[in-house]
Amino acid sequence: MDLRHLRYFVAVAEERHFGRAAERLHMAQPPLSQQIRQLEAELGVELLHRTTRRVDVTEAGRAYLERARAILADVDEAAHHARLVAAGSVGHLAIGCVGSATYSLLPALSRRLSEELPGVDFSFRGEMLAPDQVEALRTGAIDVALLRPVAADLSLTVHTLRRDRLVVAVPVDHRLARRKRLRVADLAGADLIVHSADRRSVMYDVVLGLLRDAGVEPHIRHEVGETSTLVTLVAGGLGVAVVPEPVTALALDGVAYLPLAGADARVELAVAHRPDRSEPHLARTVGIIRAAF
Repeated sequence: MDLRHLRYFVAVAEERHFGRAAERLHMAQPPLSQQIRQLEAELGVELLHRTTRRVDVTEAGRAYLERARAILADVDEAAHHARLVAAGSVGHLAIGCVGSATYSLLPALSRRLSEELPGVDFSFRGEMLAPDQVEALRTGAIDVALLRPVAADLSLTVHTLRRDRLVVAVPVDHRLARRKRLRVADLAGADLIVHSADRRSVMYDVVLGLLRDAGVEPHIRHEVGETSTLVTLVAGGLGVAVVPEPVTALALDGVAYLPLAGADARVELAVAHRPDRSEPHLARTVGIIRAAF
């Protein structure tokens, strides 16, 4: 017995006529009759009661018809689902976002992904530092990361999306807030709020590298884990912070953002995933993210 026998039987049972069933199946009537008899012989029961004028479905045939329809429907649904999976149209993906991408990019990106891949169940984790994202990718806690690339990490497939300018977040009543733009040297003596060194933040290394290259001794007053907390402390007058330009989407009262002059005052934003992940819906998601930039 195979699926063909089930389809033949369902057609005859529904049409109650071998000729019409054969026409529906695009085959000759004698082979159809022979296939139905083979099916009955294999089952050891009579499914159809034949007369010269009509075909009736027996009690056993009605029970078999109900199950046969369900089996064929499941097979058709399985085939449809397999095609959707192959096309990358269904699945589940968890995306982790660095803080600045959480505010400036995630609203539009989540909408775009939902519109282009409505069958994919997306979940998002915001305010993740790059080292935490890398670890989450390795363990499978997230599938895709929008991050500030960790230098020389060969364990991931990384595509640079853009290089964001750096700006300085300052309290509106700070002495530096009167300036139109700042140089790194202007930060000498200022209380700094930075991302945590203990959590191996990429921005921590970037900021201290800028200060070191400019010969500025850093005066770090606060270290925080989340970008939103960092900007909130700036709004509270507790110091200044160097952040990627997309953080300006956090338009908190009491904070002014000033451009930071210098050709090297930029930081990369990238999309990353594990190289051993080749699911079609992951590839389509990464493609959509890259196309958005």
